[in-house]
Amino acid sequence: MARKIATRLAVALPVLAFGFGLGAAQAQAPTLKALAGLESGRWQLREAGGASETICLPDATALIQVQHADAQCSRFVIEDDPRDAVVHYTCPGKGHGRTTLKVETPRSVHIETQGVADGAPFQHQYQARKIGQCSPAAR
Repeated sequence: MARKIATRLAVALPVLAFGFGLGAAQAQAPTLKALAGLESGRWQLREAGGASETICLPDATALIQVQHADAQCSRFVIEDDPRDAVVHYTCPGKGHGRTTLKVETPRSVHIETQGVADGAPFQHQYQARKIGQCSPAAR
């Protein structure tokens, strides 16, 4: 499970960095206030009651779509405060999800996400913490 998260995020980061995967012709999505203060670097995602995985996170927007990290999705921001964000996203042909982010510090965030991925429901909770800098090879 944790390896799947890292793989999804590694594939998605270039897509997310390119206007949330929407293409050059469309406007880039606004930066969420809750994500603006999060530090980039090496992060550990620990699923509630499960294993943890360490990932390189150059862009915090990847935390919105942990389950659909490699999909091109549209997003609807439900709540956007400096410490809390709620985003609903829809990924044509892949599913949809709703993610709640609660920023504790610039190095710690609680993630709750649920929805449908490839026809199956999912519900996950993660505690994400920055644990260092990314190695040059991981960027």
